[in-house]
Amino acid sequence: MIRALASAFRIGGRTLAAVLALAALWAGGFLWFALGMPQRVDDPAAKTDAIVVLTGGSKRLNEGLTLLLQGRAKKLFVSGVHRGVDVAELLRAAQQSPQEVQCCIALGHEADNTAGNAAETARWMKEQGYRSLRLVTSGYHMPRALAEFRAAMPAAALVAHPVFPDTFPAQGWWTRGGAVALAAAEYTKYLAAVARIALGLAAPGVPAA
Repeated sequence: MIRALASAFRIGGRTLAAVLALAALWAGGFLWFALGMPQRVDDPAAKTDAIVVLTGGSKRLNEGLTLLLQGRAKKLFVSGVHRGVDVAELLRAAQQSPQEVQCCIALGHEADNTAGNAAETARWMKEQGYRSLRLVTSGYHMPRALAEFRAAMPAAALVAHPVFPDTFPAQGWWTRGGAVALAAAEYTKYLAAVARIALGLAAPGVPAA
């Protein structure tokens, strides 16, 4: 009986040590991830063939439209748009005049996750013969988005253009419980994406190119 208890304590101790070690690794990685999240646009004046906006966060579409009106690219591609939504409806929702930019906007309706955004954009870029893009998404989402886009189109030149919603500002987000929880969830998704890409596995729900 004593031997059995001692053995159980040893196994339990090793399990606890393993759990604590994994937790420490995750925490250290999260700190690295948090410090590496972009706080500004690194190359705001650069021109690219396309501007690509990923739906799913505030300020992204308006920023993409502003960049298009500034002449930063030939076309704007919005990936992950709900099926049935056309350009005119999207512009009305963004309170923009369709006449100014409607001719230069294309929509992608197939993607429902970040890997899907990358695959959908890669197909569109290939059809257009484009080789560079400015990627517009939220700052906390940018590391995972870049990983997926670089995997989907390794030869393309990417310019990261983060935007910062009011709920997740560039500075001081770590003082907000909701923002910290969002960053932690995004870090976990980032780890899963990087592992999947390294293993050469297809993303769930994303059709092969």
